[in-house]
Amino acid sequence: MIAIIDYGMGNLHSVSQALERMNHPWRISADPNVIRSADGVILPGVGAFGDAMMELKQRNLITVIKEVAREGKPFLGICLGMQLLFTGSDEHGYHQGLNLLPGHVVRFNGNYKIPHMGWNELRFERPHPFFQGIEDGYAYFVHSYHVLPDNAADILAMTDYYQPVTAMIGRGNLFGMQFHPEKSGETGRRLLNRFAYLCRERVGLR
Repeated sequence: MIAIIDYGMGNLHSVSQALERMNHPWRISADPNVIRSADGVILPGVGAFGDAMMELKQRNLITVIKEVAREGKPFLGICLGMQLLFTGSDEHGYHQGLNLLPGHVVRFNGNYKIPHMGWNELRFERPHPFFQGIEDGYAYFVHSYHVLPDNAADILAMTDYYQPVTAMIGRGNLFGMQFHPEKSGETGRRLLNRFAYLCRERVGLR
């Protein structure tokens, strides 16, 4: 079973329905015991970084998130959920993140349309079990802020929006997708399917 963390700011329905269509068992929950017992965990997210961290704190979810992430359980952050994995964000003032990975979240800065919204090509940066049987494809993005990881080795995939943009990250059992895989057609479906497989098998995560 994959636990989808409910903290009031996630795209819960679309993520759960994507897993449902692929016949992967899931449960939406804010119960730490449900999250601990899951084979893998998804942290979705839509909205502002600071608000999200406040909701996680008020619902007493930060401790269990760090616990399951550090014990080796496959953990996937989607969109804002990926950004929350990092040290902090400059969105509406500085806010501390979960600090599971080193790096910062910054706003796009240029004379072009913000938010970055639409389909962009993914470029896989290195071989990884996540990508088994999957080729570079297109994914759907909606975001005004993007992650600058401290360690280039944590970057699994990139895209471009007037500059290079981190599209996927991965270190050990921790993964993140800046795009919405549940809205990204066949490429997104295959990536979510691979995450579910890793949850069952924990292949190559340590």
